[in-house]
Amino acid sequence: MKIYVAGHRGLVGSAIVRAIETGTQHSWVGKTHAELDLLDRKAVFDYIASEKPDAVVIAAAKVGGIHANNTYPVQFLSENLQIETNLMDAAHAAAIPRLLFLGSSCVYPKLSPQPIKEEYLLTGELEQTNEAYATAKISGLKLVQAYRKQYGHIWISAMPTNMYGPGDNFDLDNSHVLPALIRKFHDAKLSKAKTVTLWGSGSPLREFLHADDLALACLLLLENYDDDIAINIGTGTDISIRDLGELISKVVGFQGNIEWDGSKPDGTPRKLLDISRITALGWKPTISLESGIERTYSNYLENVQ
Repeated sequence: MKIYVAGHRGLVGSAIVRAIETGTQHSWVGKTHAELDLLDRKAVFDYIASEKPDAVVIAAAKVGGIHANNTYPVQFLSENLQIETNLMDAAHAAAIPRLLFLGSSCVYPKLSPQPIKEEYLLTGELEQTNEAYATAKISGLKLVQAYRKQYGHIWISAMPTNMYGPGDNFDLDNSHVLPALIRKFHDAKLSKAKTVTLWGSGSPLREFLHADDLALACLLLLENYDDDIAINIGTGTDISIRDLGELISKVVGFQGNIEWDGSKPDGTPRKLLDISRITALGWKPTISLESGIERTYSNYLENVQ
């Protein structure tokens, strides 16, 4: 297949490109944001019509952590809706046979039973701190289902858990928790700080998947999956934010103490995916959390300037 990877310079998109280039006979195409603004509907239609890929992977999105989601809910809802509708409508207009839309585990209810099965979607209230982003992603999942129902497209969706890896966003204000902690402990090590203060209680449990493992799952799904259900992709294990902080502190080499600011929000208390559907297809994660953090920190050091 010739695969158009939307968002090929991002964390997930770049991992999918690496997987295509190193382990398959597929090829890929893509445009940078400067070359193609995915909010420009006409430009998106023109590009997909002219490129005519065999498959589209929607790995492009406006993303960020709790602070960014709380601060910019309009952008997180509006821009993500535009990106996914522009790409899907353009793919339909160009009769693209395969499409994979990447959602997010935040689409599930805040107090969902654990581990979270795909059927739990829309069975409860969302976590308020990222409700706008989750709503946009749910809309994308539903649009895929609508295209399948109305036009019979072999289009699918997947829900990855919390992602990390090379090419992540390490900005302290707009990144997710794992890269933000790497940056925070690295800066503290350089400044010889005695303490690092982290948000919340440290008690929430989170699941983390390396982007390279996700990429292999995405290609497997493009080649073998055809179902209305948006399939979970995770590791099946989780870790407390407190233990994650201690692990990252060790990997980075920070020698000081960790303090917790209980006045800041924790977010969802636990979010662990049931991955039985995708493991039944023959996929399983291969990169341990500690090894993945070591790789990610090495990548950060290579690009820190």
